[in-house]
Amino acid sequence: MGKDERYAYLKAVKDRYCQADKKSKATILDEFCHVCEYNRKYAIRILNRKRKRLKKRPGRKPVYQSDELIQVLKRIWMASDQMCSKKLVAAIPLWLPFYDKKLSNETAEKLLSISAATIDRLLAAIRIQGRLMGLCTTKPGSLLRNQIPIHTSNWDITGLGFMEADTVAHCGNSMAGDFIWSLTLTDIHSSWTECRAIWNNGAQGVIEQIKNIEQGLPFPLKGFDCDNGTEFLNHHLLRFFTDRTPKIKFTRSRPYKKNDNAHVEQKNWSHVRHLLGYDRLDDPRLVDLINDLYPNEWSLYQNHFCPSFKLIKKERINSKYKKKYESPKNPYQRLMESDQVTKQKKKQLQACHKDLNPFILKQNVERKLNEIFKLVTVTSNVRQRI
Repeated sequence: MGKDERYAYLKAVKDRYCQADKKSKATILDEFCHVCEYNRKYAIRILNRKRKRLKKRPGRKPVYQSDELIQVLKRIWMASDQMCSKKLVAAIPLWLPFYDKKLSNETAEKLLSISAATIDRLLAAIRIQGRLMGLCTTKPGSLLRNQIPIHTSNWDITGLGFMEADTVAHCGNSMAGDFIWSLTLTDIHSSWTECRAIWNNGAQGVIEQIKNIEQGLPFPLKGFDCDNGTEFLNHHLLRFFTDRTPKIKFTRSRPYKKNDNAHVEQKNWSHVRHLLGYDRLDDPRLVDLINDLYPNEWSLYQNHFCPSFKLIKKERINSKYKKKYESPKNPYQRLMESDQVTKQKKKQLQACHKDLNPFILKQNVERKLNEIFKLVTVTSNVRQRI
């Protein structure tokens, strides 16, 4: 007799044994020892063993374990590109009014009061891990190193318009040939970020897209800080910033010091790689498709509905740094709170924000991405045949 069969026989006999008189117990015990081949004293012990009562879970009853709440939370988390729980706490009040299904008042109140730790616990089972790495494509430009000053101190981070710039190469696994680059500009004070696609990384293409970004900014451009790549350190860009009134402060970071441009380096992942991935984009027709996505749906989605952290204070204690961050806010909220944005511009931003729905924006982003990657697949198949 196997272990499972013995356990099933024990369950069948135990109730009868406990209710029997002394003489009947002896008969049942003899039968039990014979069938299961147990020692008599061991058989008595397991037949008399009391069943353990299940202890109640310590603490208060679970508040957030409703199917409706978890379903809504997962939907917002997936639609917001799986942002971290602390950002998601700030994003839920922005996204919840646009949820397409009617919610009970109780669920809505719980979602608005939920903590980051609770979100981590509820979403733990569906977290996705894994990260790909791209190629470093910065080729140092030496022509203008003496004319463009190194920026070693912090910008005036309390003022709008001081932006960091960087480029991301969509080259796949090879730098050979021509392919698309993404130009990213990030405002340090508000985290307002704009991206544009360019064919190769020539100076003229970079200047053209910087002009395009500057025209759409809700604040004037005052400072431009970049790395030491040849797409930035050239006479064309230097003249573009200096031969104008008022002049724009043009600086560069130290070579091989990525933390000098930490704000825009982070956006290279959240705004570019997270959207387009690491595939090789070497079809010129993709430039217009990507530039139809970047300034429209993607910019509105990131700047109006995706909160980000901002460092308030950093203090060194012995060999460790203690950092303090403000509550997560999106760039739109920071601009509306700023005294440096004109009332007219705030009215325009407000009117634009009222017409936006984050779920619809995300659907449009996915639709345009499907068009882009269909063309990428066709191009890849043609390349393989050749």
